[in-house]
Formats: sequence, C-alpha cells, structure tokens
Amino acid sequence: MARRPSSRPTRILPPEIAQMLKHRLIQFAGILIIAFGFSVFVSILTYYALDASWNTAASNNVLHNMAGPFGAIISDLLLQSFGLGSFLFVLAFIVWGGIIIAEGELRRPYLKLLLLMISMVLCSTALTAAPKVTWFFDLPHLGGVLGVFAINLITKLMTTKSISIIQIMSAALCGVFYAAALGLSLYQWSIIVGYVRQKGAGVHHVSRVGLAGMVHRFFSRSSKDDVAPEEPALEHPVLRANIDDRVQTSADSTATIPIKTSIYNETDYSDEAIETYEESLVQEKPVLKPKAKPIMPSSHLDDYQLPTIDLLDVQVKKSGKTISDDQLQAYAAQLEQVLAEFGVKGEIVGVCPGPVVTLYELKPAAGIKTSRVISLADDIARSMSAHSARIAVIPGRNVIGIEMPNPVRETVYMRDLLLADDYQKHSASLAMILGKDIGGNPIIADLARMPHLLVAGTTGSGKSVSVNTMILSLLYRLTPEQCKFIMIDPKMLEFSIYDGIPHLLTPVVTDPKKAVVALKWAVREMESRYRAMSKLGVRNIDGYNARIKEARQSGEILMRRVQTGFDPDTGKPIFENQSLDVNPLPYIVVVVDEMADLMLVAGKEIEAAVQRLAQMARAAGIHLIMATQRPSVDVITGTIKANFPTRISFMVTSKIDSRTILGEQGAEQLLGQGDMLYMAGGGRLLRVHGPFVKDTEVERIVQFLKAQGEPSYIDSVTEDDEDFTAPSEGGEGGDAMYQQAIEVVRREGKASTSFLQRHLQIGYNRAARIVDQMEKEGIISSANHVGKREVIG
Repeated sequence: MARRPSSRPTRILPPEIAQMLKHRLIQFAGILIIAFGFSVFVSILTYYALDASWNTAASNNVLHNMAGPFGAIISDLLLQSFGLGSFLFVLAFIVWGGIIIAEGELRRPYLKLLLLMISMVLCSTALTAAPKVTWFFDLPHLGGVLGVFAINLITKLMTTKSISIIQIMSAALCGVFYAAALGLSLYQWSIIVGYVRQKGAGVHHVSRVGLAGMVHRFFSRSSKDDVAPEEPALEHPVLRANIDDRVQTSADSTATIPIKTSIYNETDYSDEAIETYEESLVQEKPVLKPKAKPIMPSSHLDDYQLPTIDLLDVQVKKSGKTISDDQLQAYAAQLEQVLAEFGVKGEIVGVCPGPVVTLYELKPAAGIKTSRVISLADDIARSMSAHSARIAVIPGRNVIGIEMPNPVRETVYMRDLLLADDYQKHSASLAMILGKDIGGNPIIADLARMPHLLVAGTTGSGKSVSVNTMILSLLYRLTPEQCKFIMIDPKMLEFSIYDGIPHLLTPVVTDPKKAVVALKWAVREMESRYRAMSKLGVRNIDGYNARIKEARQSGEILMRRVQTGFDPDTGKPIFENQSLDVNPLPYIVVVVDEMADLMLVAGKEIEAAVQRLAQMARAAGIHLIMATQRPSVDVITGTIKANFPTRISFMVTSKIDSRTILGEQGAEQLLGQGDMLYMAGGGRLLRVHGPFVKDTEVERIVQFLKAQGEPSYIDSVTEDDEDFTAPSEGGEGGDAMYQQAIEVVRREGKASTSFLQRHLQIGYNRAARIVDQMEKEGIISSANHVGKREVIG
C-alpha cells in the first residue's frame, strides 16, 4: 500500500516568507560566528597575564583585556594551551561563518572541529622550540603547554632527537590538517593567492560591491572544483568520477548545461541594491498565492549513498585458450579457400580478434556483388564448422566484414565495465552500459540523447539480463532525487526484484491494464513539465533545473505575474504574483519488459501513448526503454518503429524479425547470451557483447538501496482515470467519449460492443460499459435472442 504524506501543522506564515526568514536567520548565524571569531582575536591581541582568568586570581577588578572577562578567560586558556597556535582557532571560525553565509550550511562540522584541534596541536608543537618573543606575549613557550607535552612525547617515541626535523614535520602536517579543516576548495584558494598578488585590489573590490558580494564571491562553489573536501569519501573509484559536476547536478542541473563559475559574479549584492529590492517589494505589495504543489515528491534522502563496486563479485578469469597469430592466419587462409569454393574471389586484408567473435576483412575482387557474399552466410558457417557467421559491409571502406565466433568465448562482466575509464569519465547524464564491441572496447550510451530505446530478442538471447545492466548502470550513478523509474513487467518475473527501491514512483506494475494507465500518467506528467518549463522560459529539463538551482542558491523567490480579472471601476486588468515551485525535476525512465502483452490488451491506447511520449518527452526528461521477445509487425508497429531511432536486437528466429526491428537482416546470425546489434540514430549497426550480472549480485544491490530508505510512491500513476466516467443515473453526467458514442449510434442506427470498438478505437471494457450505460438510459434496447439491439432514442 502506498505511503501517504502525513498531515502537517498549519503554517502561520506563507511559505515564501518562511523561506526568506530561514535564509536570513542562517545568514545571521554566520555573522554571529564571524563576530565570535573577531572577539576572540581581539581578546588574544589584548591579552594581559595578570588579568583575572582561568588560572590567575587578581587582587583588583581592573581588566586590561578589551573583550572583558570572557576575553580574559578564553585568551588565557588558548594561549596557555596552544600558544600562538590560537590564531588558527580565530581564522577558522571567521572562514566557517563566511561559508555559512554563502552556502547556507557547514558540512560535517564535527569533523572540521576535530581537524582544527589536531592542526592547533601540531602548530603548537612546531612553535615550541622557536625563540621566545618577549615583546609580544609573556609566554614561557610559543607553543603553549600542549606543544611542550607533544614535543617531549615525540622525542621519546622517535629514534631521531633532531628538534628541527620534528618542527618541519609538525608544520607540514599542520598545513594539511588545517586546510582540510577550513573546507575551502582549490578555486577559493586560488582567489586567496590572487588577492595577495594584487596588493590591495581586493579592498577596492569590497568598497565597490559591498561586503556581502565579496563574501558570496569568495565562498561560492565553482564548477572548477573537482571534489569538495568536505564531501563524503567515495568507497570506490567507480563513484569518484563526475560526482560534483555531473551526478549531483543531474536533478539540480545536468552536465550538458554550461554552468557558470559563480552566479554571484553577475549579481549586485551591495547594501544599496538590497535596500532598493526590499523597497520595491513593499511598494508593489504583491498578493502571494500559496506555493504550487511540487510536480514530483522529494525523497528526502540527504545521506543517500550510491552503490559500491564491492556489491559485485570479483570474477576470476579462466585461463582459457587464446587464439595465436598463427591460428588467425590459418583461419583467414581457410576462409579464403571456402569463399573461392563458392565462386567468390577476394583477399583477407585484415583480422580483428575480439572477446567473442573475430572480424575478417574481405576485399572482394572486381565485379563481386556484396549481396552475393551476404547470401552465403549460412554456407560459410557450415564450411568453417562455426555456429553462425554474420556478413556486412563496413561503412567507408572497400571491404566486407565477416564475423566468425571464437572457439572459446570470453564472458563480459558488469564489474569490469563499471571500473572502465569510459564509464567513470563519461559526461552523459544518463550513461548506460551496453557492453563491449568486437575489439573489446566498452560501449557506453547516453539515454538522454537516444532518447528512447527499443529492444527485441528471443527467449534466452540475453535481453532481460541486458535490460538489468542498463538499469543498474543508472542506479550506480544517480540518486532517487535525480532519477525515477516506472517499471512495467507483465510477465511478473524480471522486475519484481526491484520492488521497494527508493527510485520507484510506483510499485512494479504487473497488470497490463494498469500499465496503460501508467503510460497515460507519463503523458500527463510530460505535459505538466512543459507547462512548468514555459513559466520559467526554458526549453528543456536541463535549463529548468539550472534555473531552479540558481534560484535556490541565491535565495530568490521565483514569481510569475498572472492576470486574474479586471477592475470593475476602472476596467484595468488586475495582476497577481504567483510563486513557482522551486523543486528540481528528476529524470523519469519508463522500462517495459514485454510490449506484446500490452499490445494485446489495448493496442491503440498503448500505441497512442508511446507515440506521444516518443515524440515529445525528450525535453521533459522522460525516456522509454521498451523490450519485447516477439518483434512482429503487430507489436512493433510502423508508428512505434518510426519514433524509436535507437534500437537493439538480440538473437531472433528469422530474417523477417531482424528486418522488423533493424530494417535489415543479420540479427538471426547472432550467438545469443548477450550478443546484440546496436543501431544508433544514424542507422549504422554495431555488434556489441552485453555484460553478465548474476541474480545474487542484483539482489545485493537492491538490498543496499532498500536499506537507505523507502520509496515515495505516487498513487495517481496507476489510478484508473480514463476519459470515460459513467454518467449519473439522471443522465446529466457523461464525457466527450460517451457523447461521441451516442452520436455514432444514432447516426448509424445500430449499437454493439464490437461496433463501438471499431468506430471509436477503444478497448472492449470501455465499449461494453458505454453500451450498458446506453441501455440503462433507454437510448438502446436490450439484446434480443441473436444479440442485436435497436436504437430507441
């Protein structure tokens, strides 16, 4: 049963005002932290050893410390404990306050505080043996008590007694730990170096744009950062690539969107600009409508972790027989002889061995037709004692490719492809692993550019395993906030294992009737997204999420000016400011395991919904992966085929099925077990060997995902809200479809379920309900002994 959102208490303030107050309170907290840092700095500078403090009792009440009793106590505590290392404490709090003002939070504060303490102890250790400065602080040691204790302990434990070496090592480690404690990125450190080199240019910049603008410009994250130091450490390098600049922003924005270095570079954050903006809000006095309902629910999995590579088994490659160069030359000579026996003269000019098949490049003699060589595929396979042979023209070259299976087949594993640089460094937002090509190179495709995929193959061809690897490759890169799934499995076997993962919008759909409803929901969601994008003036989901991210980072409230009517006195239009939803839109991937079962239930409705999604859903971030084991023309219709330029065919039973899915023969010559032909948008075929993943590995990944949270289901995905709703008994209800059915019946003078199915192109259930309702309202008579009905009214 779907989880329903719990009731929330009534809001006192409108959401927009509450959000603005929250943003201001966070900024105020950052200012307090900076003020605390400066107060400690002043207390250290005005430290007086005879002031009443933690370990000093004064005979009079006169304090020399400018920060008062608090300053006297904390300065004495810091200087006596850490010595001059106390200044690290001051700078850290000032920097942390700036980060909170600019970014709204301080990530992992306890870890940063621990690193600060360690760096202060290391700094004290490095300063302990330094010459005493009597004119600055009246301290016995510049490193404080902890520095003396640490250096004595180190000299006892280490073999070397050189104080200089200990000082250098402590200073170096102090720099490393302190840099990590501050949490600044490489880009922000470069700004520091640049300001130092400019010799005061930063002061002029502060006077020009104001302190707030400088703080935002310095502490804002840049796209130049590789990985922020404070982000959680990745457990495996497969998740290291593109986490900040691509994966994290696929729900907020995608890697295909050119992200500016800092949105604050183009914004005036001076005090005058802020005052002008606030005055304009007061003058306009807009009527704020309640915030629009979020288009997609949020998963609220802030601590979500992507799956690790350790969930997949480490495969020990079997030491099988490899084909030597001499054997390849012998096979090439034998192939030339076989071709000559069939009257095809030519020369094998190249051999390309791969993990599963070997490609032989044949340069035919003059006058030899390509179609003649292709027609000999079965005869060549028989003569070479091979399982099958595939022959095709190599585009752009004057050779014909003959693909022969290897004596020993190599298994392609999912783990190896996840570790490949092609996958880790792929910049696509929806990168999917397809397998390896003939040469053993990984093939990674971008579902966002396809933008939909049609898969066909017989039972045992590896179709279901390949679809699983596509799903897993998306789960390994995208969080539930970035990608959602609708899985339709009429066979009730393939996708049931994924039931309950946080990425699902609805439980795995197994009822074909509900599958039709789910596809219609996807169409409505697509239209809703287009309306939301038009309000922001963007063209696709990438631009929408980039605009939302920019607004959320800057605390901007997105508004839309709408006309609500006219003034009855003046006749002038009345406008209101309506707030827009600021939640990013995730990608939605609809995966259908068996199209044939759906086409049998409601072929016209399925075809119409799929056609609409295939034509328009790309810009809305909705993508289809549809698979079938029966690639016949009644399942893969011309309409569906025309809207799926990217297709994959596994082994099929006949040339006709191969032509149906690919437009040419060749799929009937595949080897099965993941061997496929991949046709991209340009129409060129590429032979790919799909990876293998065990069911136990899939179960481990699914359990890892389920342990992190429950899915946020949307009940309306599978709720039956068809266009037809039975009218009331009084006859006043009804919809357009019902009225159209009445007009057809009255015009033609006959009524039956099959008659309405043919004329209205609807399913049997809906047509039967319409006929029953007409009989109830007296429009048609009841069926006689032969099943005929008369039109009465």
